[in-house]
Amino acid sequence: QVQLVESGGGLVQAGGSLRLSCAVSTVSGNIFKVNDMGWYRQAPGKDRELVSSITRDGVTNLANSVKGRFTISRDDAKNTVYLQMNSLKPEDTNVYYCNADVMETRWNEYNYWGQGTQVTVSS
Repeated sequence: QVQLVESGGGLVQAGGSLRLSCAVSTVSGNIFKVNDMGWYRQAPGKDRELVSSITRDGVTNLANSVKGRFTISRDDAKNTVYLQMNSLKPEDTNVYYCNADVMETRWNEYNYWGQGTQVTVSS
């Protein structure tokens, strides 16, 4: 069973920074490989939208609304993905969800979601 555990959300003033982390773990402790990882966000009543993604090779993708402010990175030794969020704006207020394609064995890959972490930016 795979778990994605997010941390780092909270309340910050506009212009401030937060760093989200998402660690992938399994009950067995065995992970063959984590492929694409990413962060999504969802406001109440709206669809979940991609914020940023990163491949295992380090190729990144950022939503236009966060370019120049957010940076995604990963540490494959820790099976962890990070989202550094700078110059935060009130419109960045959302629940942020981690997503990852995880291979517990070389034979299977499944997509998983984290439980979500709240980010609130006050004006």
